[in-house]
Amino acid sequence: MKKILNATLVLLALAAQSCHAQRDEKPQASAAQPAATQPVRSDNRLTLTDFTDVAAATIDAVVHIKTEMTQMTPLYQSFFGFIIPQGVQKQVYNAYGSGVIVTTDGYIVTNNHVVQDAERIFVTLNDRRELPAKLVGNDPATDLAVIKVEADGLTYIPFGNSDHVRVGEPVLAIGNPFNLTSTVTSGIISAKARNMRIINNPHSNETPLESFLQTDAAVNSGNSGGALVNSRAELIGIVTAIASGNGNYIGYSFAIPSNLAVKVAGDLQHYGYVQRGYLGVQVTEVDANVARQTGARDIKGLYVAKVVPDCASDRAGIHQGDIIVRVAGKEVNTFAEMMEELGLFSPGDEVEVDYVRDGHANTVRATLLNSQGNTQIIRKN
Repeated sequence: MKKILNATLVLLALAAQSCHAQRDEKPQASAAQPAATQPVRSDNRLTLTDFTDVAAATIDAVVHIKTEMTQMTPLYQSFFGFIIPQGVQKQVYNAYGSGVIVTTDGYIVTNNHVVQDAERIFVTLNDRRELPAKLVGNDPATDLAVIKVEADGLTYIPFGNSDHVRVGEPVLAIGNPFNLTSTVTSGIISAKARNMRIINNPHSNETPLESFLQTDAAVNSGNSGGALVNSRAELIGIVTAIASGNGNYIGYSFAIPSNLAVKVAGDLQHYGYVQRGYLGVQVTEVDANVARQTGARDIKGLYVAKVVPDCASDRAGIHQGDIIVRVAGKEVNTFAEMMEELGLFSPGDEVEVDYVRDGHANTVRATLLNSQGNTQIIRKN
């Protein structure tokens, strides 16, 4: 059976890290959101059919981002038909994107690919003020970053709960496509927990964490880092990518769920680095073929193909061949769903894991570890 599985299944690795036996003290809990973020507001006036109030409440909180970077390029001169090297010259390049103000004092969430490698960052507010910004922290694994402008009294968008988002729910996408500032488009949530394998960053060894909200709201180049908001004017996603072969919108786009953005942004603000908790398993999604080969009674959950020795799952008593069906009380039927749920926790957090073994349901509490095999805070060097 093991040979059959190895020949027919593609294992999805949660993380490849070494785990050590020592167990350190539990770190302080990561902030649920950036420190200055205000509580989520609720306004029953905002309706499902009329988005004018939603747009008015949120458009001032979405900013235009311009970055500058300098590249040294060779300089040549043609002399009687010969190309003669003449040293190098500095070439300044600009890139553009969007960002979402999440605190009144100027913290802005955007995509990592919008600001990565930038030497200078400038933010243009909806009232046309241009302010310099500094990079607070970035996380290539989720394609998220936090930048900061020095300003007070800014309009912000409160975080909503992306776990409550439903397929078919109407949404607005707000951003700056093609440098057209303050652009609003509408659509619905088309799907949840999409893993598109589009995050590819050679500068990071972290496993990409993709569990996107899919929407048919029109998104184009320049929308990256913009807002996906619901009918209550709450931020439920950070727009990050489109499904396109030509770089332009052809029907679907994707956003990072707000609950994950809250965790990542809070960690970047407080530690400069995301505190990730690992379960230490390799899993494959249970489909009809896997269920038939493993004898699983139900076509759901995640088949545990390997347990990393002395990691969280091993210490909790999870074995190869178990089928994980819930993590922290949430059903998980795809790798993306499990990664999204684990991404909300930090090393040292205890997470309840429900699994099936030999047809019997079991529940354990696993203490998540960091990539170094302990529960210490990891700070950016």
